[in-house]
Amino acid sequence: MSPSFFHHLHPPTIPKPQARFSHTLGAGGLAVFLSLTLLVTGALEMFYYVPTPDGAAESVQMLTFLVPYGGLVRNLHFWAAQGLLIVSIIHMVRVLLTGGYAAPRRFNYWLGLGLLALIIFLDFSGYVLRWDEGIRWALVAGTNLIKAIPGIGPGAYRILMGGDAPGPAALVRFYAWHIFGLILLFIIVGVWHIFRVRRDGGIAAPPPKLRQNRERLPRNELVRIEVVAMIVATAVLILISTFFPAPIGPAMSETAPPTAEARAPWFFLWVQQLLKNGDAFFWGVLIPLAVLGLLAALPLIRPSLAPEEIGSWLPKSGRVVQIATLGIILTLLILTLL
Repeated sequence: MSPSFFHHLHPPTIPKPQARFSHTLGAGGLAVFLSLTLLVTGALEMFYYVPTPDGAAESVQMLTFLVPYGGLVRNLHFWAAQGLLIVSIIHMVRVLLTGGYAAPRRFNYWLGLGLLALIIFLDFSGYVLRWDEGIRWALVAGTNLIKAIPGIGPGAYRILMGGDAPGPAALVRFYAWHIFGLILLFIIVGVWHIFRVRRDGGIAAPPPKLRQNRERLPRNELVRIEVVAMIVATAVLILISTFFPAPIGPAMSETAPPTAEARAPWFFLWVQQLLKNGDAFFWGVLIPLAVLGLLAALPLIRPSLAPEEIGSWLPKSGRVVQIATLGIILTLLILTLL
């Protein structure tokens, strides 16, 4: 059988040891699958969503409870978004713990880090589009962090929100950023990221002369494994979406007081915990930017690895990067749990 277009997206062969699930964790392929799921379900949601303060929450409720299979589509979109963020973090950690960030893949690591940031902003903007009482903290406290930036903060806030307070202009701008700006950037950087994987020689592996196992996996077998993985992922996603509905609440009211239980979406809970320490600019802006900067700087700490250790878990020549990675992840996890 002649290779299809989908087959030609893959290299003819890849090193078999580095193609195992125990090495890749399937995170890269799952990220692509979940991204496609989000594009399809998001396009379907656009037929019913009304981006106005008076109509947003009601349109979400109508889609969920009145449109045939609308609740399932919305749940699939919600859980695919959460899953995409989780597998993207797993993918980044896997790259850092296996030395996949070293030259010539350093630039592609930075592209992947940019994709992770875009996914977080997409999740946040999609979260706000519900425009119900459940998103009040994210909208008010989250966007107020921009105001805390010295000098440019108030002006940047007005550009983002369309005024001095959340209102119709804010919802329309979040909708425009979510549907057009962020998704367009995500597609461009995502395609560039996938292209660079091929350009940089595929999955990280030792030079051929230093490989103990020289077996290679043909692309037909790789595609078969990916198809099986997508079928399993689809079944799991449908199962979760069936029994665990996406959050939904009453429409946001200007007169309703914020509740003591108001909190950020799970991926920003660590920022909410930091904000309890005091100054919003330092704890809510500078510290998160420092975390992002440290993640970006990790490939510069150890720019190259011993050739024979490339593509293996926890290479000895990358200990500093591994310790820093685990330290960052553990700190963010503890703050989130708190």
